Amino acid sequence: MPQHKPLPEHFDETCDVLVIGFGFAGAASAIAAHDAGAHVVLIEKMPDPGGISICAGGGVRTVTDIPRGREYLRHSAGPDVPDAVLDAMASGMADLERYFRKLAEVNGAQIVVRDRGGNYPFPGHDALGIVEVASIPDFDARAEYPHARGRLLGPNVFKLLHDNVRARAIDVRLETSAQRLITAPDGAVIGVIVRERDVERRIATRRGVVLASGGFEAAPQIQRKYWQIRPVLPVATRGNTGDGIRMAQAAGADLWHMWNFHGSYGFRHPDPDYPYALRVKRLPDWTPQVKEPDVSMSWIVLDGTGRRFMNEYQPYVQDTGHRPLDEFDPVTQRFPKIPAYLVLDEEGRKLYPLGQAVVNDRSVVPYEWSNDNLKEVENGILKQADSVEELADLIGADSQTLQQQLDLWNQSVEAGHDCAFGRPGGSLFKVQTAPFYVGTLWPVVNNTQGGPVHDEKQRVINAHGDPIPRLYEAGEIGSIWGFLYLGGGNLGECFVTGQIAGAQAAAQAPWVETAENSASADAGR
Repeated sequence: MPQHKPLPEHFDETCDVLVIGFGFAGAASAIAAHDAGAHVVLIEKMPDPGGISICAGGGVRTVTDIPRGREYLRHSAGPDVPDAVLDAMASGMADLERYFRKLAEVNGAQIVVRDRGGNYPFPGHDALGIVEVASIPDFDARAEYPHARGRLLGPNVFKLLHDNVRARAIDVRLETSAQRLITAPDGAVIGVIVRERDVERRIATRRGVVLASGGFEAAPQIQRKYWQIRPVLPVATRGNTGDGIRMAQAAGADLWHMWNFHGSYGFRHPDPDYPYALRVKRLPDWTPQVKEPDVSMSWIVLDGTGRRFMNEYQPYVQDTGHRPLDEFDPVTQRFPKIPAYLVLDEEGRKLYPLGQAVVNDRSVVPYEWSNDNLKEVENGILKQADSVEELADLIGADSQTLQQQLDLWNQSVEAGHDCAFGRPGGSLFKVQTAPFYVGTLWPVVNNTQGGPVHDEKQRVINAHGDPIPRLYEAGEIGSIWGFLYLGGGNLGECFVTGQIAGAQAAAQAPWVETAENSASADAGR
């Protein structure tokens, strides 16, 4: 029995479930809805699929012991996420190995499971693991996805999903953006206005809509509403402009932990029109009190006065590296740590590349960082100084202050202990041999965590605590990580929430019958 009478709205077409966004979460949602018997349309606003998902490292976080793993999730997500949501997440993460092996039947992907604990010594940190798509026969990531430059195995994971979407002949439409949700008088979502290239269309969604459109990394106007720190530079895609968040808000959605984003510090490209920052090199993550790193970090970070102000090697630099820069001085009316300055010496320059590009965008040429960092000296990302005095001039600092800071740092390295900011001993590396090098650093956002509130069924929740009928979300758009991010957690979340959202949307009774559906019903009488 339909829940709503047909409305006097003009629709150009009808589907059961419309999924907005073709990254990991959108693909998982579309597959789940299709497998539950729904006619699915999967749209992506960009000319190429993948979103920021394809740029990820590709390690999908799992839970190896549900009660203990759930305890870790509580500490990492923070106190505001309901218990039922964490229960669903922990249970779903425990099932991801089976899920990936099932997906791999389509293309023969090699699935590998690894033990890897959490980033912080919370209870349950050792009840976590990682699933990887180690390889796929005859797959060349650069050839199939030339628009994407990610880390490690992210393209493998997307290829596995992409092949599963293709195998199901799911209706995929690229360069098709969602504009607005269409709602019934009772607030239920019954359709979406989309723009397919230059043509606006109204699609009726008989069962539900899944928002899997990512966050607001490329939406500075939204960032300014919720973040003090600025400017923050994006690193991966121009597609994540908060469209799904706006649409959900217009339908009455509540929001949570909009303040929290997964980010670090990085460099500007030498071309001022280049739309992305370049992330600082990612060194291995570590867990305090459990395992400290034993890899040299070649640099220190200074403020404009030439002073150190942070532990440059936090347990998960790519998540919290931006936070020490988030300081506003009400006297000077500025952010004194923005920009900051990465400083190293000649021996440090030789260790490894200092930065990397992470991008999914066919309109730009992905930047290739040189192995010895000399190309970056030539193009100005790094500046060379033959003395401490020249280095101070490049920063705009007092040379005596800078020399004192370098002396203190090198003494700490010799002592094997950073008494100022607690950087782990195994990472300490001297800055003493000229020439010196300095790069200007800015806060960067890898991905956002805030968005519409959801329940354990992935239903979007309104400001009164009630679910908005027929509206679901999956992945980053309303992530649970409200305090400290769990490495690989967004990826695990994409697959857990995508499965839930797609299946839940497909399970709804249709609000309107199509001619095909009516004919089938007549034939059955």
